Amino acid sequence: MQSYKGRDYQTILAWVEDNIGYLQFNRPKSMNAVNLQLLDEAHMVLEEYKYDNDVRVIIIQGDERAFAAGADIVEWSKYNAFEARDADDKVQATLFAVEDNHKPVISAVRGIALGGGFELVLASDIRIIAEDAIMGLPEINLGIFPGGGGTQRFPRSTSIAIAKQYIFTGDFIDAQTAYRIGVANKVVPADQVLDEAKKMAKKIAKKSPLALREAKNAVNQSMNTDIKTGCRQEQIAWSMLFSSEDQKEGMTAFLENRKAEFKGK
Repeated sequence: MQSYKGRDYQTILAWVEDNIGYLQFNRPKSMNAVNLQLLDEAHMVLEEYKYDNDVRVIIIQGDERAFAAGADIVEWSKYNAFEARDADDKVQATLFAVEDNHKPVISAVRGIALGGGFELVLASDIRIIAEDAIMGLPEINLGIFPGGGGTQRFPRSTSIAIAKQYIFTGDFIDAQTAYRIGVANKVVPADQVLDEAKKMAKKIAKKSPLALREAKNAVNQSMNTDIKTGCRQEQIAWSMLFSSEDQKEGMTAFLENRKAEFKGK
C-alpha cells in the first residue's frame, strides 16, 4: 500500500488500488474521534479523489473497533460559539466533499459510528455495515444536537419520525435496526465488511464515470427540488451523455453483445 501522492498523513491513511480510492481514519487511540486535523486531511484527499481519473469509486473506513467515534470532545469542549461555528464549517465542507463528490462513496462500517461518524455515513452513497456495528447521534446528551447535517440527512434516509426519535433520545442504533429503517444497504459479518465494500466498488468502477457522476447528482438533486424541476435537470444531464464516448461505447457494446470498456470520456 503506497500512500496517496507519497504524503505522510497524521490522522488518516489514503491510497488508490484497482481504481478505488481508500480513505481510512487513523486515530486508533481515540476511537477515530474527529478533530480539525482529521477534517483537513480527509477533505483534502476527498477533493483530490474527485478529480483523479484513476479513482472511480471511494471507500471510507475506520478500523475494527471504530469507524469514527464522533467529535473529539477534549478539543471541541473548549470552543466558544464563534470557534464552534468555524470548526463546524470544516465538518460541513468535509461531508459535502463526500456527498457532492463526482465519485460514488461507500462507507464500510465496523465498530461504532457515532455523532459526526454517523453523519458521514449518512452523507455516503452506499453503506455496508457490520453485524455488530453501533451507530447513533448522541449529541443531545451533551446539551447540543447533531451539527454535521444529521438533522437534514437522517430524515432523508428514513422517516422524519424515526429520525426525531433517535435525535431526541440519543439512543444507539444496532445494525439490524439500521437496515430496517433504511440507513444501511447491507449488513454482513464484521470480517466481511471490507470485502463486501470492495466487491460493490469493483462492480461500480466498471461503469461509465461520466454516467455515474451525472446519475449521482440527479439523485441528490431529487432530495432538494420538486419533481418537475428534477426531471428537467435529469433530462439535460441524460441527453448530455449522448455526446460522450462512453455512451457510444456502451450502446455499441450492447448491440455487439460484448462488455463495454468505459474510459470516462
